Amino acid sequence: MSSAAVGMIAGMALAFAGWFGGFGAFLLVAALGAAGWLVGRRLDGEGLPEDLRALFERSRR
Repeated sequence: MSSAAVGMIAGMALAFAGWFGGFGAFLLVAALGAAGWLVGRRLDGEGLPEDLRALFERSRR
């Protein structure tokens, strides 16, 4: 599945949560989605803490 399709599905899930559950549900779905993304990257061997730290350090320069 392409990244665009995954992003579209995540966006639709956030939209439904926001529409039917309010802002609290929106935040809950967003937080759980981010946690799932981090776990998935870690299981793929790409989500090492050093990589995440380097990503944020690079963006500040």
